[in-house]
Amino acid sequence: MIHMLHDINDCYTLSNGVKIPCVGYGTYVESDAEKNVEVIGQAIRAGYRLLDTASFYGTETYMAQALKKCGIPREEFFITSKVWKTEMGYEQTKEAFDRTLENLQTDYLDMYLIHWPVPGADCEDWRQLDADTWRAMEELYEEGRIRAIGVSNFLPHHIENLLENGRIAPMVDQLEFHPGYHQAVTLHYCKEHNIRVQAWSPLGRRRVLEDPLILELARKYETSAAQICLRFAFQEEVIPLPKASSLERMEQNQDIFSFEISREDMYRLETMPQTGWSGQHPDGLL
Repeated sequence: MIHMLHDINDCYTLSNGVKIPCVGYGTYVESDAEKNVEVIGQAIRAGYRLLDTASFYGTETYMAQALKKCGIPREEFFITSKVWKTEMGYEQTKEAFDRTLENLQTDYLDMYLIHWPVPGADCEDWRQLDADTWRAMEELYEEGRIRAIGVSNFLPHHIENLLENGRIAPMVDQLEFHPGYHQAVTLHYCKEHNIRVQAWSPLGRRRVLEDPLILELARKYETSAAQICLRFAFQEEVIPLPKASSLERMEQNQDIFSFEISREDMYRLETMPQTGWSGQHPDGLL
């Protein structure tokens, strides 16, 4: 499939038939609102059409302003947002969704995700909470207000709960994913269940970009360390959502189609020691 994709806006097809671009842009968080609007606008001008936000990020209103300024029709974008830990529950999710639409100044979302499966390590009824949240999302989807629904940071046991208690299977699982944090079990599970994986933090952190193996491969393939990380995700058929604040890096992050990492080097990347993990565990564990 990946050999048929040659541009960041070439698409995969989700389990419900909805098309989703193969590379997206994770909204960059700045304390300066004006700078946020400019950075998102710059990403749009650079060509990104899959834009990822969340109520927790506080960037929904900035994205709305950037979209309004760009003059490009709404239907040309694939916009994702997420319901936060404190917004979960049946009624609360519907209220949170309405706030998100108001913030984004749109009457529908292309995709809506449950941001985290467990609000905290002391949450004993997370299974019921997730099921209630998912029921609200299923209804919003069936009403045509969301084109696709999914989850974020869900491990197999969290997804199993939705499959057992819900009517519609998640179409996407957005995970922390990068060399040094491959999440092989969850990746395999999602592929088996036709759930498309997206990668937040696909570049890892400075430790990943300065890792000796990443730097070795960047020299070998005559690319940047960031391009190695993004191409790694792409060859795993994972949708990377890189963040960047400069136009140069935004454009460089798109240039992942002109080279291919060898099978041997992919094995090396897949088996790297854990590097650059955020420290955030979906079960609320440290």
